Amino acid sequence: MPPPADLLPSSRILVVDDTPANLALAAVVLEVSGCQVLTAESAEQAQSLLITVVPDLILMDVALPGMDGLTLTRLLKADKRLQHVPVIALTAFAMDGDEFRALQAGCEGYITKPIDTRSLPAQIEQALQRAARRREEAARD
Repeated sequence: MPPPADLLPSSRILVVDDTPANLALAAVVLEVSGCQVLTAESAEQAQSLLITVVPDLILMDVALPGMDGLTLTRLLKADKRLQHVPVIALTAFAMDGDEFRALQAGCEGYITKPIDTRSLPAQIEQALQRAARRREEAARD
């Protein structure tokens, strides 16, 4: 059975980005799509939030002060409670090999900045659908 066609309105998304303008832009775009948006400006702030909240998806800035986003992603993927949460890397530094490094760290996708506000909701929707299919397959096994 395919997952619901529109998962955005019922989804809780954590956006982790140290640039206030990027954080606000992603939050507004996702809120307009009906998502509940949580925000963190650092990996450490995200870790504190994730003690009590398990989001449906995380948009993770790669270049964060202190602990970078890929290090945090590796920690999340090692945590039984959070390992199923899809993480999509966000980066302004689109260099050769960056996408590969993000995928190796456990990210499910890779979005370059500046964020394309027209395609972001569809990209999030696709990631949520893939995650729903994986949960269904795991439940059948």
